[in-house]
Amino acid sequence: MHRIGNFTHFTVSLSLCTELENRKTDSLRNTMPSLSSWFFTTLLCFLDVTFAGDPYVFYDWTVSYASASPLGVKQKVIGINGQFPGPTLNVTTNWNVVVNVKNSLDEPLLLTWNGIQHRKNSWQDGVSGTNCPIPAGWNWTYEFQVKDQIGSFFYFPSLNFHKAAGGYGGIIINNRPVIPVPFGLPDGDITIFLSDWYTRSHKDLRKDVENGVDLGVPDGVLINGLGPYRYDDNLVPNGISYQIINVEPGKTYRLRVHNVGISTSLNFRIQNHNLLLVETEGSYTVQQNYTNMDIHVGQSYSFLVTMDQNASTDYYIVASPRFVNSSWAKATGVAILHYSNSLGPASGPLPSLLGEDDPSFSINQARSIRWNVSAGAARPNPQGSFKYGDITVTDVYVILNRPPELINGKWRTTLNGISYIPPSTPLKLAQQFKILGVYKIDFPNRLMNRPPKVDTSLINGTYKGFMEIIFQNNDTTVQTYHLDGYAFFVVGMDFGVWTENSRSTYNKWDGVARSTTQVFPGAWTAILVSLDNAGIWNLRAENLNSWYLGQEVYVHVVNPEKDSNENTLPDNAIFCGLLSSLQKDQSHKFQFSGGSPFCSNSMILLFMLFLALLESLFGKWGVQL
Repeated sequence: MHRIGNFTHFTVSLSLCTELENRKTDSLRNTMPSLSSWFFTTLLCFLDVTFAGDPYVFYDWTVSYASASPLGVKQKVIGINGQFPGPTLNVTTNWNVVVNVKNSLDEPLLLTWNGIQHRKNSWQDGVSGTNCPIPAGWNWTYEFQVKDQIGSFFYFPSLNFHKAAGGYGGIIINNRPVIPVPFGLPDGDITIFLSDWYTRSHKDLRKDVENGVDLGVPDGVLINGLGPYRYDDNLVPNGISYQIINVEPGKTYRLRVHNVGISTSLNFRIQNHNLLLVETEGSYTVQQNYTNMDIHVGQSYSFLVTMDQNASTDYYIVASPRFVNSSWAKATGVAILHYSNSLGPASGPLPSLLGEDDPSFSINQARSIRWNVSAGAARPNPQGSFKYGDITVTDVYVILNRPPELINGKWRTTLNGISYIPPSTPLKLAQQFKILGVYKIDFPNRLMNRPPKVDTSLINGTYKGFMEIIFQNNDTTVQTYHLDGYAFFVVGMDFGVWTENSRSTYNKWDGVARSTTQVFPGAWTAILVSLDNAGIWNLRAENLNSWYLGQEVYVHVVNPEKDSNENTLPDNAIFCGLLSSLQKDQSHKFQFSGGSPFCSNSMILLFMLFLALLESLFGKWGVQL
């Protein structure tokens, strides 16, 4: 039995069952010690059978407010089990994850798992279209499998602008031992969260957004929930805690870097060190060295960084906003890379971008990120064995965004002229109970010549179809878009307006597969996605202000044939809206589960059968239990 993180994982060798099978009646009759040995071996075999297949891991989380001063100003942040950022889910391909979430906030809560595909199980997606919110004072248990996935992801709260106050944490999905990793085992694994940050509360920020007030320049950029190192006395006040990452000279570390912020694209770099890109959002990449990397809101990257400098001083780790003016100078995140043999503190100016601070550099950098087609990922076959460039496209959507505008007297953002309004009854529940009028499956595949409107309109996705989506950004800032339930192929991006002729520039061989892509202002990005995952899946702007005001849509993907493998309505589902009467009063309040249903009801049943078997066998040998 091994303790891993804050869960227990039972590992029992199948050879024990073989040993039990080979024992004959004579040896069992020898002595009671032999009988005890047999009993223990049988019990272990039972545990192995009970826990056979893909392991379960269990977490109990309490989401609550905590007091912190990341920028020197005391404020409320959202922590998990008292941690800010929250704990990391560290699992392996195909493991089953059970997370019991107690909501100790004063508002309804949902957690979503950015990049986790929830194969045939959109019930666990944790967004307003799939789940009723967890009311304040209640708990709810998520249970999902990280099926056929590897890589670096994160989770965060998806409602009520909560993400602006924290509540995020990392997700690491390790390869199974039978699948080789396309690089040497690093000497350490370090998760880094980057976030633009405001000292105003998330409630004040969302009120500003509702009133059409621009968020303005962030008060700072946090690295792992901490403020900047005092690299400039005029810009950084004294007394701010900052992140120090301790390393050993000559060793190589894997850095998993996530932009978990609100709306700011950030450039990540480490003074005098190269970043060897190896993975992004579950795909191994062609391994290339970068001196810096633009990481847009919602994106995740893995780098290998070798500590190959002379350590004459510590080194700056920098996260600075992209495509902004000098008024943003204070909004720079700075941490410290500290060698064990360092001779002194970091000093002097931060490493600059050397004329690389323009969108053309950034778009060319994005195009250079390519899929490692020869590497296996979650499965033994190479990633490139899925030849996406040879598949016929069945549906095309050109999705155009617009900056906030007044619709019916309220500030809203739109996609193809529609501002999504979440119904009181989640889409997935309305589908399950065949409630009419909650949503329409009529999202237009292009911008219509009509006034913008507020509606609950879904994309009609063809199950096992192959969809092409072109995002056209008519806003003045970089926007990022994320699709739940899938990894899509980023096949093209450029400035200007997309046309049919733009397809001639597509990368149809090694465009990277990921779940979040950037779209530059006045530019387009094209993706291809295979709709092989039945469910209702959220397609959203990751920029929180755009998302909050309506820049999202759901892709409705239904298998026309009954699929026995698709997950059904969870037994612990929370009901709301038109189905509120189905909710058992108090049924979820502060009742922490012991894990998955299999590990409760089914295990009890199996154990009773096991005891009955023992009684039968022992009775046969004349032994009283």
